[in-house]
Amino acid sequence: MKENDFVSIWLEETGNPAIEKLEQLNLEVADKTIKALAEKDSTENDLASILDINPDEIKRWLIGRHVFSIKTINEINCALGEILTKNTKQQGEFQQIK
Repeated sequence: MKENDFVSIWLEETGNPAIEKLEQLNLEVADKTIKALAEKDSTENDLASILDINPDEIKRWLIGRHVFSIKTINEINCALGEILTKNTKQQGEFQQIK
């Protein structure tokens, strides 16, 4: 860092609001994904299977250690839709068995 680099000094002292906002958004996406999985009685492994991603990567996502791109958010959304459809079909089959 240059001695008179006021931007660097300011960022060092106050932090970067854009990065903090991005971190907050990532945590919100992770939190909403966790809630959606719980509502659908699904697991991280179900999501990992649909997305064809290592379950450990999903765990990192859901604790906020991943920067979500729009593409990733869309993929999660589609996967949650598949989980909902699958669970709805299973509930219908279960009710027919009764």
